[in-house]
Amino acid sequence: MNDPTEPPHSSRFLVGLAWLVRAGLPFLILWIGYLAFHWLSLPAPAEPPPPAPPQVIKTSVSKLAIQDYPVVVRTYGIVQSHNQVAISAQVIGEVARVQPQMEVGAFFSAGDVLIELDRRDFELALRAAKARLHSANAKLLQVSTNLTRVQKLSQSSASTDADLDQAVADKELAIAELEIATSQMQQSEEDLDRTRIVAPFDGRVLQKQVGVGQRVGPGEPLGVVYATDFVEVRLPISTRELPFLDLPEFADDEPLEVELTDAIGKRDQAPWKAQIVRTDGSIDANSLELYAIARVHDPYGRKSTQPSLRIGQPVLASIRGTILRDVFAIPRSAVRQLDQVVLVDRESMTLSNKTVVPVWSDENHIVIRDPNINANVLLATSQLVNAPEGASVQIIPSTIESPTITGVSEETVADESGDDSADTSGEESSEQAKADAIARDTQVQDTPVRESERVTAKRSRSLTP
Repeated sequence: MNDPTEPPHSSRFLVGLAWLVRAGLPFLILWIGYLAFHWLSLPAPAEPPPPAPPQVIKTSVSKLAIQDYPVVVRTYGIVQSHNQVAISAQVIGEVARVQPQMEVGAFFSAGDVLIELDRRDFELALRAAKARLHSANAKLLQVSTNLTRVQKLSQSSASTDADLDQAVADKELAIAELEIATSQMQQSEEDLDRTRIVAPFDGRVLQKQVGVGQRVGPGEPLGVVYATDFVEVRLPISTRELPFLDLPEFADDEPLEVELTDAIGKRDQAPWKAQIVRTDGSIDANSLELYAIARVHDPYGRKSTQPSLRIGQPVLASIRGTILRDVFAIPRSAVRQLDQVVLVDRESMTLSNKTVVPVWSDENHIVIRDPNINANVLLATSQLVNAPEGASVQIIPSTIESPTITGVSEETVADESGDDSADTSGEESSEQAKADAIARDTQVQDTPVRESERVTAKRSRSLTP
């Protein structure tokens, strides 16, 4: 029998259900919030972008023209003296005076006295030599007179043959002593003259190694001087450049003109005119270069108005070589990967890649000779990252005049048509192309903003009750 105080079964069920609802309601609210957040976080479906306009490669071009290209070989060198010697004394003595022309950097002329030694000992030696010479002359006169007297006595049999022979021998001895005395006097005069050390040529002092009061001897260096009538520059010529130069090999060959400029100073100063007069006898084993010797006369401008060219000065040399006939001169900026150029066909306005073989190259141009290049192609001068074969191309009209290049002229749309209407259409097409480019850039830049605005608006509508 049931207890009347015990709650019925249905009441217990309702109590448990209420407790379950009270405990699970927070979790249900969290779950619904998570689903709502996840749904709101989903990106709105993007509208398909408009189709991109077809990409056309644009480039500036130049017209290829057959021409004659003068080769200029550029090299460098150091100015050197052609005759540099050490000044030394020929006699022993004490330095009495050093002339101002012996100071470092001073100029002098041939025959100028540079250093003077003490002359007193040499003057005394010369006086003694002169006295010995007078004595020898007197002795010779005496024995000559004696020989004449003995010869007369010998004819009258008043003297013996031995006396005659002795008189002859005495004269020969006196003649020899006179020659010795004469040589000694000449040597004394030479030694006295050598107390004055004179300049052997027109030159300049490089080093001074002597002072007043210094005792010097034969062979002792007193300074270093060099000639200033002309200087020389050794110019290295690579074996690749030799075929383009007509260098003199023999003494009667015509010299080759060279233009020298300062390598470290002002580049706008007047250049020095030089001539290559000879070359070394062999190619350098280490560098495989042949050295050509260029000569510059009057390097210090003492007889002209040209600037001074000093010993040890580095210079840049420009040597005019042969003239290449019937070639194309391509700017280096238009060459890719050392030997690749991009050509534009005038009729089809398409690109074509071509490998070229340089005949000559310098810092500005690549010179080629190719009979397969006709007059109906243009040279693309823009830096094209991607230039597929046969791709369509649009020529950029030139708005800035390019610097003049030998044999290469800028090609414009106006040049193609040759009349005023072509100029007008070219300007209009250029302005239209610029406007289209600006519009495309504006559209691309505005696309992310518009997409963001659409996503924000959709989220606002979904949250609005």
